[in-house]
Amino acid sequence: MRCPYCQTDDDKVVDSRSADDAAAVRRRRECLSCGRRFTTQERVVELPLMVVKRSGQREPFDRAKLAGGIKQAVAGSPVEPSAVEALAAEIEEEARAAGAEVSSQWLGVAVLERLRALDPVSYLRFASVYQGFESPADFERAALELRKTTKPKRGHAKILG
Repeated sequence: MRCPYCQTDDDKVVDSRSADDAAAVRRRRECLSCGRRFTTQERVVELPLMVVKRSGQREPFDRAKLAGGIKQAVAGSPVEPSAVEALAAEIEEEARAAGAEVSSQWLGVAVLERLRALDPVSYLRFASVYQGFESPADFERAALELRKTTKPKRGHAKILG
C-alpha cells in the first residue's frame, strides 16, 4: 500500500477491524518511512455473473429481470412479493456459487423447480412462457407432469464452467 504522505510502499498494519457489517475490512497502517498513520479499506470485488442465452449470446445476470419474470407468473396468486424476492435471491446465490457463467436454461429450470413447490398455477404460467407452449395439449402435458410426485428431469439445462 502506498503511503498518501510520502508515497513509499513500505508500511505495517497496526490494527484490523470489520467494517460495513463485515462487508469490508478497515486497516490502520503505519508508514515505515515517514512514521505517519493512515486508514485503508478492503472489499471483495465480485466477478460479474454472466447468463449464456440459447443463442450463445452472453449478458450480465440481472436479478430484477429474474424477479420480474417470477412476478408475472405469480400475479393474482397468494404468493407474497417477499417470497418472490427470496426466490430470486436464492437462485442468484446458487448460480454465483456454481461459477462465473450460468445458462438461461439452468435459470429457467431453477425457477420452475421452486414454483412447482410454491404454487402450481404459477408454475404452469411460467412453464407456458419458458417452454413456449403452443397448444392446449402442452398445458395438459405440463399439468400431468405437475401431478406426478417425482420431480421432472433436468434435461440439458446445466451450469457452464
